[in-house]
Amino acid sequence: MLKGKHAVVTGSTSGIGLSIARELAANGANVVLNGFGDPDAIEKERAGLEQEFGVKSYYINADLSKAEPTRDFINKAAQTLGGIDILVNNAGIQHTDLIEDFPIDRWDAIIGLNLSAVFHGTAAALPHMKKQGWGRIINIASAHGLVASANKSAYVAAKHGVVGLTKVTALENAGNGVTCNAICPGWVRTPLVEKQIEALAKKLNVDIEAAAKELLAEKQPSLQFVTPKQLAGAAVFLASDAAEQMTGTTLSLDGGWTAR
Repeated sequence: MLKGKHAVVTGSTSGIGLSIARELAANGANVVLNGFGDPDAIEKERAGLEQEFGVKSYYINADLSKAEPTRDFINKAAQTLGGIDILVNNAGIQHTDLIEDFPIDRWDAIIGLNLSAVFHGTAAALPHMKKQGWGRIINIASAHGLVASANKSAYVAAKHGVVGLTKVTALENAGNGVTCNAICPGWVRTPLVEKQIEALAKKLNVDIEAAAKELLAEKQPSLQFVTPKQLAGAAVFLASDAAEQMTGTTLSLDGGWTAR
């Protein structure tokens, strides 16, 4: 479906981002991985993509919390791949606290990586995409880009910002072959969510699985976690020709969370 396309996925050395990178590669796209982690593990994943799917795969790390390194990363990725057709803005971090107790440095870090990096990455990728008349920008937002939860002021603000930026990007590029859409996952059992489950288990004095069920029951009517592979499938769809006229939208995969 995506044979010969060039894709960049931020925050793709593990979790959702790696699953998306794998699915893009499985559909024929060459990919650039990005993120932190054990170098040997990252190299194993990178090499595995080439061996399993017969595509070109590269790893380029960068400090996406800052503007210039983010823009430089996108341009370097485009140069390495020989172009950039698909950009998946996935990298993100989390911290929970009351607004009045929220550490300023954590606010700045979350806004910087979860929102500003999306802006700078998009700004750097657009000239490449517009020049070739084709591009797909896929922003991994969140159910928290559509609704709020207590103690998550920075994350909710950032993800709402991502949804808004998605719409502006779509409007500015409507009709030129470049689309921009956001995927809004509900609870996915990532390391970030696992930490919240562990904190809830401690608070309620229950085991991990009981805490996981409690977490789901509060927000997600399906009582099931969204899987990284399901999100990856949605990303492949948005990158496909079938989604050519789909732009500026939010695609919710949240087990009914935002239907309430």
